[in-house]
Amino acid sequence: MDTINLIKPPFQWKAMKGFTLIELMITVAIVGILASIAYPSYTDYVTSSNRTEALRELVRIANLQEQFFVDSRAYTADLSNLNVGKSAVYETPSKHYKISSVVVGSTFTLTANAQGIQKKNDAGCIAIALTDTGSKSPLTCWDL
Repeated sequence: MDTINLIKPPFQWKAMKGFTLIELMITVAIVGILASIAYPSYTDYVTSSNRTEALRELVRIANLQEQFFVDSRAYTADLSNLNVGKSAVYETPSKHYKISSVVVGSTFTLTANAQGIQKKNDAGCIAIALTDTGSKSPLTCWDL
């Protein structure tokens, strides 16, 4: 019986490793589509959480105003008297809002004014106000 030796080629094809350019471009396109959907939602979430901080600080400072009124029978326009900062205007910890107080007679109005990128992203709520009677404006900014 004759055996026939098969001649092997001088090289053998090895299994290819890696990605083709088409596979890479499809992956980049999918990531781009997902990012374009997720980014606006993310910025809305961040804007809303920054506004929540301002609302929380307005309520906290209003409570401090009421405590100050009990002690001195008057409200204060200088928020440093309430121990919430070193100046008449209080800046929130994230620095996205500055809160000021206006006192007229025996009433006060606290206003949180958006700063920087918050002003751009939250155009409907640039100035949020709270009065001594609990009146809030604009109401759409208080509904989260």
